[in-house]
Amino acid sequence: MLSGFLRRGVQRARFTFTKQLGEDLLSGAAAALHTQIRKMDDIALDAAKKTAARTAVDQWVTEDTKILGIGSGSTVVYAVQRIAERVWKEGELTDLICVPSSYQARHLILDYNLNLGDLDRNPNIDVAIDGADEVDRHMVLIKGGGGCLLQEKVVASCAKHFIVVADYTKNSIRLGEQWCRGVPIEVAPMAYVPIKLHIEALFGGEASLRMAKVKAGPIVTDNGNFLLDWKFIANREYDWDEVNRAITLIPGVLETGLFVNMAHKCYYGMANGTVKVQNK
Repeated sequence: MLSGFLRRGVQRARFTFTKQLGEDLLSGAAAALHTQIRKMDDIALDAAKKTAARTAVDQWVTEDTKILGIGSGSTVVYAVQRIAERVWKEGELTDLICVPSSYQARHLILDYNLNLGDLDRNPNIDVAIDGADEVDRHMVLIKGGGGCLLQEKVVASCAKHFIVVADYTKNSIRLGEQWCRGVPIEVAPMAYVPIKLHIEALFGGEASLRMAKVKAGPIVTDNGNFLLDWKFIANREYDWDEVNRAITLIPGVLETGLFVNMAHKCYYGMANGTVKVQNK
């Protein structure tokens, strides 16, 4: 009787162990598959970004382009790479001066040994190329996910033509469909609390101080300011031009990540390898 009891206990233990082992293996396989799918998605998005950036550069940066504004972000890297190819491999654009919109953009220009300019000497820009976090059907942009919105908007405003490059996930009917982190707003550090309350009272939603992931405390921009991310009400219709004007009038606001009536064309790299062009 004791022997039978022990035998049944061993069998149950084996079953439990085997079941757990099977579940662990399935869980591990599912996790590995999920990781592989994410890697494939990232590769596809990178290919889309590269296609959009190269297409825009080849169509807009010509021998007549003397001053080029360089934006920030992952898609702009491919634009700078293409410009460098044309300078150093194809012998074109040797006199092109590149004006950066951020610390990252400045180092990209230097890393690829391109001619570095600035707005003091080159205030009139022929073409500016930059990315976007989201673009709606009216070509209103949300920018500033990387924290460079103030300088990016200044450079874009100095350009005769502002060209946006992005992958297909940035193209939306309405703002907030794809980009769920809100509208970035650069603010003076001492004023972020009253600005936050003012925005929420005017337009609803929630504005929060963007915190750093490595350093303790909030993100500090290239200009020494703080960033608020305003998560607006997704199902509410906003007049983005009015919203942008109202927020920029709040004392302590340096600039918003809403780019209204600024983009000339948007180039989206699609999943099938083509490029979709959105016109103003």
